Amino acid sequence: MSLLLPFVFIAAFVCAFVKKVNAYGSFIQGAKEAVPLAVSLFPFVAAVIIAVELMRASGLYNVFNFVFSPLLKLLGIPEELSQLALLRPFSGSGSLALLNDVFTAYGPDSYVGRCASVMFGSTETVFYIATVYFSGTKVRRLGGALVIALACCVLSAALACLLCKFM
Repeated sequence: MSLLLPFVFIAAFVCAFVKKVNAYGSFIQGAKEAVPLAVSLFPFVAAVIIAVELMRASGLYNVFNFVFSPLLKLLGIPEELSQLALLRPFSGSGSLALLNDVFTAYGPDSYVGRCASVMFGSTETVFYIATVYFSGTKVRRLGGALVIALACCVLSAALACLLCKFM
């Protein structure tokens, strides 16, 4: 496994050599283009991070958990995972901390632990991804894309728990 990364680099240089591409020059050009992109993305990413922290610090996240917990339970998502299901679209690190809490409380091999693992792996931080991808485009109307992405997250979480019932 430790040889995988050097193998990938060697394979890339061999491909570049065969196609007569200046690999080093291409790398430098790509790095030059990445810096302005990262600078232009920073305000959008910072806004999402600040919004998530404000939701958590203000208690609004707990209100969401109280309101949506019965709906998630109706979809087959255990009540213990409602916080994870609600936080995952907003924060990767926050949901990872919740996943760790689930493992500590219930164990990774329990039904709740397995559901949490599959749910964590099958959902994504929707708002962060949307911020990164859409900030580099001229698309400004994100409502439809966000609704579809959030619906997919809920469906993925419900299917993850359904799958774990049969495992």
